Amino acid sequence: MIPLSHYLIVGALLFAISIVGIFLNRKNLVIILMAIELLLLAANVNFVAFSHYLEDLSGQVFVFFVLTVAAAEAAIGLAILIVLFRTRRSINVQDLDRLKG
Repeated sequence: MIPLSHYLIVGALLFAISIVGIFLNRKNLVIILMAIELLLLAANVNFVAFSHYLEDLSGQVFVFFVLTVAAAEAAIGLAILIVLFRTRRSINVQDLDRLKG
């Protein structure tokens, strides 16, 4: 059986990679969205690990809700990204600072 610490280390590594991806890459909007999804995945790994360790299903049920919200967020984010690419012909974050309402 794999101990809880191994799962927590994997979750911490995923979280750290996603934070590095957000802060080091400030140009490409797709990579920023992928890093946010990786951040949610790291939190989900921790929820499932603690849920299994404590023998309580509430953490695993919460993961289903988080995954549902993450899927909706990804779909909306990609739709906005496609509209921005069609109007600006670029998905660089620096090019998007001149948005007008």
